[in-house]
Amino acid sequence: MRRVAGRIRALLLVVASCAQLGHAVAAPPATVIPGGSPSAAGFADALEPRSFAFPRDHGPHPEFRQEWWYVTGNLDATDGERFGFELTFFRVALVPPRTVESAALPATTTASSASAWRAREIYVAHFAVTDVARQRFRSEQKLSRAALGLAGAQAVPLHVWLDDWALKGSGSSWELHATQPGYSIDLTLEPQSAPVLNGEAGLSRKSDQAADATYYYSMPRLDVRGRLLCDGRSIEVRGLAWLDREWGSGGLGPSEVGWDWFGLQLSDGSALMFYALRDRDGRRDAHSAGTWVAADGNVRTLTDADVSIAVEGEWRNGAGDRYPAGWRIRVPALSLDLNVRPVLADQELQTTPRYWEGAVDVSGERAGTRLGGRGYVELVGYAQER
Repeated sequence: MRRVAGRIRALLLVVASCAQLGHAVAAPPATVIPGGSPSAAGFADALEPRSFAFPRDHGPHPEFRQEWWYVTGNLDATDGERFGFELTFFRVALVPPRTVESAALPATTTASSASAWRAREIYVAHFAVTDVARQRFRSEQKLSRAALGLAGAQAVPLHVWLDDWALKGSGSSWELHATQPGYSIDLTLEPQSAPVLNGEAGLSRKSDQAADATYYYSMPRLDVRGRLLCDGRSIEVRGLAWLDREWGSGGLGPSEVGWDWFGLQLSDGSALMFYALRDRDGRRDAHSAGTWVAADGNVRTLTDADVSIAVEGEWRNGAGDRYPAGWRIRVPALSLDLNVRPVLADQELQTTPRYWEGAVDVSGERAGTRLGGRGYVELVGYAQER
C-alpha cells in the first residue's frame, strides 16, 4: 500500500523549502480532496489494471504525480550482529509533464532564459538503520530538486538517486548506497522471484473514490550481501530485503487518516504483505488489503475480511504519541497465526512527517507447523503534527 495521503501532503511542504534553495519552483495546479491529499489536474490517474513491463516499470512514471521506491531489510554480520535498514526515494512532480514549459514560467521569463535550477520534480529520500546490539536507531532525510543532476530517476539501466544516495540496477542484481553519521551501506540485492502484483492485477484501490488508487508491486524476497559501516568499522553482512513500488496521483479517502503496513518474510519461504487503513473513528477501513506469496510462488490476494490483527502492546515517543508495538495476525483461510514483535521499541523516523518504521521478529504457526520469520512494519498517522 504504502505512503500516500499524509505523506504526500507533508512532502508538498518541501515546495516551500525549494524556494529557499536559491531559485523559484513552479507550483502544481491543485485542488484539495477533503481528508485526502491534493489531486492535480493534468496528471494521469491509476484507474484500471494495466500491463506491467520490466525492467521499464522499475523506473520512473512522470505522467503520475508521485511515486516511491522502498527497500527494507534485515542483515546479519558474520560475528552475529544484527541490523535493519530502510532506504526509500520519493518522487513528487510539481508540474504535469504535458504542461508546456512556458506556462510554468513567469511572464517576464522565456524558456530559453530559464534558470538551470528550475525543477519540475522534487525528490525526498529517507535512510534509517536499526542497530540491534547497540539498541540504536538512526535516520536521515534528504531533499533536492531534480535539476543539475542533483536527483532523478531513469529506467534502463535503473538508477534512482538523490545526492550520493542511490539505487542502481545492473543486469539481474541491484545496488544500494547511502550514508549518514555513524552508518553507511553498500549492498547488492538479488531478486529471488519475479515482481508480485498487489491488488487487482497491480491496481491497489484505497477508497471508493476512483482516483484514490496506485499501481503497486512488491519484490518480497531479495537476497542481500555487502558491507555496512558502523562507527567507522566495516562489517560484512548478509540478509533478506523487501522492495515496494507504487505510483499514482491520488491519495487516501476522505475518512482515512493512516495505516499499518506489514511486510513479513517467513521461514517456510512464504511472505505476507498487508496494509490496514485506519479511519478517523479508529476503525479499520474496508479497503485494507494484502497479498500472500507461497513458497512455490503462488499468489493469493487478501481482502480486509481475510485478516485479523490484534494489537498487543504500545510504545510512546517523547512527545507522548502512541504507537502500537506488538501484533497477533491471523489469516484463517491460510491456517496462519503469527505474533509480530519490534526488535527495538523506538524506530521512529524524525522526518517530514514523522512515522515509525522498523525491523520486527515473527513467530507462530501455519496448519500446526511452527514458523519463524523477520520483516518490517510501517505505522503512519500516529504522530501529531507540531
